[in-house]
Amino acid sequence: MPLSPSYRLAATILHGFDEYRSRFKAITADASRRFAAGAWREAQRASAERINLYEEKVQATLKRLRRGFSEERLIDCECWREARTHYAELIDQRLDYELAETYFNSMFCSLFHHRHIRNEWMFVYSSRERAARLSGLTLCRRARVQGGWTAGLRWALEGARLETPFIDLENDAARGGEVLRGLLPDTIRDDPEAEIELIKSVFYRNKGAYLVGRVLGGGEQVPLVLPVLHEVGAGLYLDTVLIEPDEVSIIFSFTRAYFQVKVVVPSEFVHYLQELMPDKPEGELYAAIGFFKHGKTEFFRGLNRQVARRDDRFIIAPGVRGMVMAVFVLPSYRTVFKIIKDRFDPSKSMSRENVREKYRLVKLHDRVGRMADTQEFSNFTARQDHFDPECLAHLLEVAPSTVYLRGDKVVIRHCYTERMMTPLNLYLGQCDEAETRAVLKDYGNAIKQMAAANIFPGDMLLKNFGVTRHGRVVFYDYDEVCYLTECNFRHIPEPLYPEQELADEPWYSVGPNDIFPEEFGPFLFADIRLRRLFYGLHPELLDADYWKGLQRAVLDGRVIDVYPYRNKQRFSGVENGDLVH
Repeated sequence: MPLSPSYRLAATILHGFDEYRSRFKAITADASRRFAAGAWREAQRASAERINLYEEKVQATLKRLRRGFSEERLIDCECWREARTHYAELIDQRLDYELAETYFNSMFCSLFHHRHIRNEWMFVYSSRERAARLSGLTLCRRARVQGGWTAGLRWALEGARLETPFIDLENDAARGGEVLRGLLPDTIRDDPEAEIELIKSVFYRNKGAYLVGRVLGGGEQVPLVLPVLHEVGAGLYLDTVLIEPDEVSIIFSFTRAYFQVKVVVPSEFVHYLQELMPDKPEGELYAAIGFFKHGKTEFFRGLNRQVARRDDRFIIAPGVRGMVMAVFVLPSYRTVFKIIKDRFDPSKSMSRENVREKYRLVKLHDRVGRMADTQEFSNFTARQDHFDPECLAHLLEVAPSTVYLRGDKVVIRHCYTERMMTPLNLYLGQCDEAETRAVLKDYGNAIKQMAAANIFPGDMLLKNFGVTRHGRVVFYDYDEVCYLTECNFRHIPEPLYPEQELADEPWYSVGPNDIFPEEFGPFLFADIRLRRLFYGLHPELLDADYWKGLQRAVLDGRVIDVYPYRNKQRFSGVENGDLVH
């Protein structure tokens, strides 16, 4: 009996998904070898390859569909309704069913250009609840401490079975155990039944291997993260011990590259991580472990639920309005929506495609904890009464080619979403003296750390940076971002005679990629008090030679260390200026 077209459609999509998952797992599995070999540049390339992989496999599957089906069949919604039913049956026993659903959605949206978003034709909602069926597989390893925290740390480090030996395992275990004992609350520390529990899989990212889990005792728990670093030619060492929920959350921040970690059952893996970080959205955790497309699915589902509650409406984002982007927010959802304007301010000489390319650059690059991750949406649709009238009028005015009305619906052809932060310029207006100093120090550190990763933000105005709930400064406006190595940093030449300094135009030639760091202060800070404070905290940022030194380091192939925890927490005591935090 021949198979129905709808069944063949479902089976073809699942075959494409299997190809994607097979390659994804292969790239991820090789992370342990890259870490053991100290192949840091290769690790960066693998990270970008894995991000690109999803769209490559979607396009390959689309070609296969077009070879096997007529165009009429491919745009037949009834065929897709039946295919959805067959697909749900095909993936019913899979451990990665939710990722498979998202892949099906990607195929549907690619063919229908993100229109006809209906649950009967795609998986707007999941085909089954997470709690409906558990795999029964063991995610973690666990050991009772019985007061021996040094032995507990030794068990934790040895059990990771990393391919490279530790430089001094006993010393790491002793120091780590002592620190952990001092950090733990009394109820856990003094419980003879206390246990250390760690996920079996190791989390690899950049130059680090992270052991992630928790400590349990006295009816309580605290998260536990053990970062292990590799000094090539010497061996491994434990760099610190982290148990504060906020510190662990920063490790999994939306401002960082995705982890390379073996995940057998994604839903159970993410559920465990959410127990450690209950304030972290589920979608962000999926993205953090590499499933950024499914993270987007979870974000969309959460947004739909929030909008349906009708607690608030979309409004124009607080702060200075952008010259390239129109930005609006749903205040209760901690997310900003960014639309490329039809016309840019005269000072911005770029095209829409230039802007989109900048956002793609950041998506693929190591964000070193200083650049916000983004999700891209096409044909985003919401009811007109979900928008504040002033907000809707503004969007229709500045981006009529992107935003339009269809009946009582607002359709946005293309937009980006980012995590909501407080714009740095607004944050500074609310700070006391100590907070001002701290945030300006972190602002300079953010610029330095991006530069260490070969990123120059271009427009460094305070309004283009935000402050997270953890007080970290993060860059989020990418329309002028470029590689540091593309810039030409110059000192301002001495004037030949006094009148040159008083002229309206510079007395020296300026090329398209020329940058004069001496101008940063007046450009960034109209407030002389803030300018002087910044000068005192980061004088090197005003020196072209400093920037040239960073360029040489990048060109020499150095992968500069930028850690997701404060330098003072590190056991090694290795100083790297303000490039570590």
